[in-house]
Amino acid sequence: MLIIFQYKAFNIIFFSSDMDDTLYPLSLGINMACRKNIEEYMLHHMHIEESEVPRMCLELYKEYGTTMAGLKKLGYEFDNDEFHAYVHGRLPYELLKPDPVLHNLLLSMPQQKIIFTNADEAHVAQVLSRLGLEDCFQGVICFETLNPHVKPVESIDGVIEELTQDATDTKKNESLSFKTQILCKPSLEAMEAAIHITNVDPKKTIFFDDSVRNIASGKAAGLQTVIVGRSTLVPGADHALNSIHNIREALPEIWEDEGEHLEQIIQSSAVETVVLA
Repeated sequence: MLIIFQYKAFNIIFFSSDMDDTLYPLSLGINMACRKNIEEYMLHHMHIEESEVPRMCLELYKEYGTTMAGLKKLGYEFDNDEFHAYVHGRLPYELLKPDPVLHNLLLSMPQQKIIFTNADEAHVAQVLSRLGLEDCFQGVICFETLNPHVKPVESIDGVIEELTQDATDTKKNESLSFKTQILCKPSLEAMEAAIHITNVDPKKTIFFDDSVRNIASGKAAGLQTVIVGRSTLVPGADHALNSIHNIREALPEIWEDEGEHLEQIIQSSAVETVVLA
């Protein structure tokens, strides 16, 4: 059961957790270790020419949001769980340490807080556990949420509609063009899907992210946006934070009317489990 407490200013907060500098600092090197693992997977499991791997990895990330999405788009076939296990399962999670200051800060926010990430569920669980933030979020929108079984999808007026295999076969027989794709940030479709899944008013929803591209897409979807890890605004950002620890100073309105619930909305969509689906 999803319970959203609406406040005058905001009713829900999205936090990105797929890249460094949002919930933990870039200097830890988790991001570089992740890229190294992706390149090794491309080399040893996909047998892509070694001299092409670094360039290809970066270009696909820039073009499609994630290297994985780009590889799928190009027609490479591989198991998603195996890819995530290799790329994320070998990360130096021991570098992440509990952050009691951030823990207390997040718990003090009266709004519902959701992790919105391109990463898989297992990676999110590891990060939150290592940081000691498991009890700070009410749900997770992750790879599995946006790509259940990575079935063929079509976009109709901005709404992502999952197709059953039978429906897909029927559509193919009608000579319509469909293709398997991975839905991920920074695509506008991913932003709109997250909004649809959580059933929130984007104008009353804050989106924290360290990616300039994600911020621009979030703004295009109507979200209130905060770029993290920067002292100046970027296109589409409403606020800028050097560190996630500075939220209270930069956005005191989050804590306005803490004890005054304007409305409590109870919906059937479950967030009792970690992953929103």
